Amino acid sequence: MSEQKRNVPKLRFPGFTDAWEQRKLGEVAKIVGGGTPSTSIPEYWNGDIDWYSPTEIGDSVYAEGSRKRITKSGFQACSATMLPAERTILFTSRAGIGNMAILRRSGCTNQGFQSLVVDDCNDTYFIYSMGDSIKEYAERNASGSTFLEISGKQLACMSTMVPSLSEQALIGSFFRDLDDLITLHQRKLDHLKLQKRGLLQKMFPRDGSDGPEIRFPGFTDAWEQRKLGEMVNVRSGQDYKHLSEGDIPVYGTGGYMLSVDKALSYSKDAIGIGRKGTIDKPYLLRAPFWTVDTLFYAIPKAENDLDFIHSIFQKIEWRRRDESTGVPSLSKTAVTRIDVFSPSSAEQALIGSFFRDLDDLITLHQRKLDHLKLQKKALLQQMFI
Repeated sequence: MSEQKRNVPKLRFPGFTDAWEQRKLGEVAKIVGGGTPSTSIPEYWNGDIDWYSPTEIGDSVYAEGSRKRITKSGFQACSATMLPAERTILFTSRAGIGNMAILRRSGCTNQGFQSLVVDDCNDTYFIYSMGDSIKEYAERNASGSTFLEISGKQLACMSTMVPSLSEQALIGSFFRDLDDLITLHQRKLDHLKLQKRGLLQKMFPRDGSDGPEIRFPGFTDAWEQRKLGEMVNVRSGQDYKHLSEGDIPVYGTGGYMLSVDKALSYSKDAIGIGRKGTIDKPYLLRAPFWTVDTLFYAIPKAENDLDFIHSIFQKIEWRRRDESTGVPSLSKTAVTRIDVFSPSSAEQALIGSFFRDLDDLITLHQRKLDHLKLQKKALLQQMFI
């Protein structure tokens, strides 16, 4: 392969043919550390200068305001540097190395950062889109006896490949639009989950009430208080053997059974919940299924709707039922003795169907989001060297 071909990405915008140039990261951006004013001097704090810590970075593309702010005197009393808006990429350099965010307004950081101040000859979002490779380099070259940390000098030595500013700008704009789309889908997904949380509160009776705040038309009868064990048969999972490719899911392992003497359920769907470790994430088990011994599974008794009971399981605060002092755990008794309210089978079916449809919509948005993230990952590999 020629040197020319090695220095171009697999996928490019039309009109660009020049080879990319090898540069050090310190040649395209100034690497800037941070500092912390004395916490014992009140006059240094609660000012109007943004001052970021690493725990604030990672959930969003942009940093638009810090949780803590310092005063002018606090800024002058420490080694923090004022970082320019839109040209700075905050980069966490210790204990969670490689979280990044583009600074939306001028501010500074504590010493847990080695931020990149991109020069005028390079595009900020293009450099930000190189984040995975920068993080990988930083993690590989970090050192320290107390905790791993990458220094500004080490980070500046990273070799990278960059095209002309005009090509950088197009690539940066492309990934900015893609990130905006991902953020939009994430917000829709978060909104749906919040809606569901609110509806679980309003469509089931609250403490001291025998009916919910919101009901389907035509239903007025009081709900009946019952023990959860009166509505479902709660059974323990069992050990599995001969794990191999097949048709019967082995929940808790991600594998499948080729054959078993008798699946725990051939014809009835159920609700699964961990009895050790992850006890707060119930999910549906579709028949036929086999479960491992660290799980309970609950099969609805006659005249009880599976999706309705699944909604009850999602509403219960399982962590409050934790009976351990170490690894979270549940007992069958703790599950069966929970007090719940139940309406008629007809109302159960409507509520269950409503939340099943809402869960399907949430799953659809999650899949779209996951697909976009996979697309982005693939495009990053093809559009960068």
